[in-house]
Amino acid sequence: MKSQIIERLTRYVKINTQSDPNSSETPSTSQQWDLINLLETELKDMGLQTDLDQHGYLFATLESNIEKNVPTVGFLAHVDTSPDFNASHVNPQIIEDYDGETIQLGQSGRQLDPNIFPDMKKVTGHTLMTTDGTSLLGADDKAGIVEIMEAIQYLINHPEIKHGPIRIGFTPDEEIGRGPHRFDVERFAADFAYTMDGSQLGELQFESFNAAEAIVTFEGVNVHPGSAKDKMVNALQLATSFNAELPEQEVPEHTDGYEGFYHLMHLNGDVEKARAHYIIRDHNRQQFEARKTTLKTIQERLNQNYHYNPITLEINDQYFNMAEKILPHQHIIDIPKAVFEELGISPNTAPIRGGTDGSQLSFMGLPTPNIFTGCDQFHGPYEYASIDVMMISVQVIIGIVEKVTTLDNDVK
Repeated sequence: MKSQIIERLTRYVKINTQSDPNSSETPSTSQQWDLINLLETELKDMGLQTDLDQHGYLFATLESNIEKNVPTVGFLAHVDTSPDFNASHVNPQIIEDYDGETIQLGQSGRQLDPNIFPDMKKVTGHTLMTTDGTSLLGADDKAGIVEIMEAIQYLINHPEIKHGPIRIGFTPDEEIGRGPHRFDVERFAADFAYTMDGSQLGELQFESFNAAEAIVTFEGVNVHPGSAKDKMVNALQLATSFNAELPEQEVPEHTDGYEGFYHLMHLNGDVEKARAHYIIRDHNRQQFEARKTTLKTIQERLNQNYHYNPITLEINDQYFNMAEKILPHQHIIDIPKAVFEELGISPNTAPIRGGTDGSQLSFMGLPTPNIFTGCDQFHGPYEYASIDVMMISVQVIIGIVEKVTTLDNDVK
């Protein structure tokens, strides 16, 4: 299986599927269709019926091979790669039996140094796929696609492994937060699902942030600086004053675990007008709402200092903590935990300090935890995949579908 995974992952990562946050189309880039169409062909070649809509959501079904009615389980991965770094001309390297030392990334001058990335020690002895230092790898989430495809092919080749109906879904635009926006839960017709979109061995994630974005606009009054006294309102100064009101330590670089934050993503403008773009994150729903209130309070307090309201605030919720929708269905977590135990894997159920498609899908009626893929250092030239862990991930998928056959159909 190792050589098959390497061949398939190499083939997929060489297809540039970078998404574009500035596009209003779905998929946001035409090149995502290159992989979507390839996957549809490969699924059909496996003998599966496929269902592809005009927005790039590709679904397929592996029919049940048992008479008992059991829940339908789904497995999901996204085809797009991050817009944050070059995704063209991906030239992967294979490192056999990794020795735990620094890896030179092609001729780029970049290095995968375990002193900088200490988690690399966990994959000592593994076969790794890395970049050549000039692009991201795209294992986020093409590794997840590979694992689903390899698991389905294995189940087809081994009909003695009993399973119920399995739904497969490959989706666009996860990296720009739109993966579920046109996802038809009713059409997918699964009782629950798993995104194969995690990182290190053992990750089983069913808690995510509550998330919102905030756009703060600062309207200044621009006059000649030589005669500006008591007249000028500097929009840039307003922006820095607003930011200074936020808790200094509640930012990404000073928080971890369950700690939430405010994150200033962009600040641009001039004396006359400035604009700040924040994201707000917290695992606790009450604290999340309090963070939004804090921004509103700062806005109102600063506006009181002027004869007009120079600061406007727009807050948009993005997604919520999927634990609210998953934990009432404990079997969705117990099944992969049991598979992990059989495979000798220690589950890591630490909360996601971010979101996955499952964050939104769970609130759309499809409870969807997230499972490891064996990859790390996403969205840049230091991304790598452990082929050994990917093989284990395939085993996890197979183990899950076997465990689902022990459930009654009325367990959703």
